[in-house]
Amino acid sequence: MKIYYAPNTRAVRIVWLFKELGLPYELETFQLGDKKMRAPEYLAVHPLGRVPVMEDDDGTRVLESGAIVQYVLAKYAAGRLAPLPSSPDFGPYLQWLHYAEGMLMPPVNIIVVETILLPAERRNQVNVDRAVKLLGRLLEAVDVRLEGRKFLAGEFSGADIMTGHASIVAARLGADISDKPNLRAYIERLQARPALQAAWNA
Repeated sequence: MKIYYAPNTRAVRIVWLFKELGLPYELETFQLGDKKMRAPEYLAVHPLGRVPVMEDDDGTRVLESGAIVQYVLAKYAAGRLAPLPSSPDFGPYLQWLHYAEGMLMPPVNIIVVETILLPAERRNQVNVDRAVKLLGRLLEAVDVRLEGRKFLAGEFSGADIMTGHASIVAARLGADISDKPNLRAYIERLQARPALQAAWNA
């Protein structure tokens, strides 16, 4: 299998997943802003010129990180990192698997655009302040969920790869987690995992 990857992007989630499962993969690495990501050859792989993309050995391509996580766990994990549908953890697992992109990443994206991608003269601090405030509220829900828990849905799972990664990125971008002890401890647990450490440095 092949992973199209760029550092400090959602593609970290996919390398993390493969490392946790011990699955072999080939890595094609880009840097954000790389002109090769806008070349016709890569646009044939991802029509928006983004990462991640996972290409299976049979030629199947999956683009979105959440979809890739679900695909790989369903096809190759042999029951690991996802509770069975009969488990009481299955509903929460799906919720927190999708919470990353449905809730956390939209304000994260605003912060990235306004503080990193746009030139200084086009940045809008009002947008940043609103996004940071919203992100704090969204992370509060994660903190509440983690009360008395090590992970979001029973044992460590794909939900932690998705929402855990989004939480780490949010904290790195300045979201205030000082009043969220469960989330702080959770982030520390995740960052201590060798598979995530390897994914950051892929």
